[in-house]
Amino acid sequence: VQFVESGGELVQPGGSLRLSCKASGFAFSWYDMSWYRQAPGKERELVATISTGGFRTDHQDSVKGRFTISRDDTKMTAYLQMNSLKPEDTAVYYCHRSNYNHDPWGQGTQVTVFS
Repeated sequence: VQFVESGGELVQPGGSLRLSCKASGFAFSWYDMSWYRQAPGKERELVATISTGGFRTDHQDSVKGRFTISRDDTKMTAYLQMNSLKPEDTAVYYCHRSNYNHDPWGQGTQVTVFS
């Protein structure tokens, strides 16, 4: 099992980014997928989750209306569209198979929102 995140950058407040997560080593379409983030000095937190088939999504309250999780099962890839970025969104972002805590974590992708 492997996750490779990409798309993080330095961006100004109000900007947008689209993160990608390429998964491998398991039947991607069979599992819910999640995005997490970890800010400096803080614990890793759940940002958003998408069900199999993309029929249901859940987003943390702080990102609702700004972030959108999606998936493309043909590419074994999950996405996180982030709009109206705020400095408090600064963190390393990770994707993971939902509820599979023993899966290894990827290297993450750094998102820095600065003014």
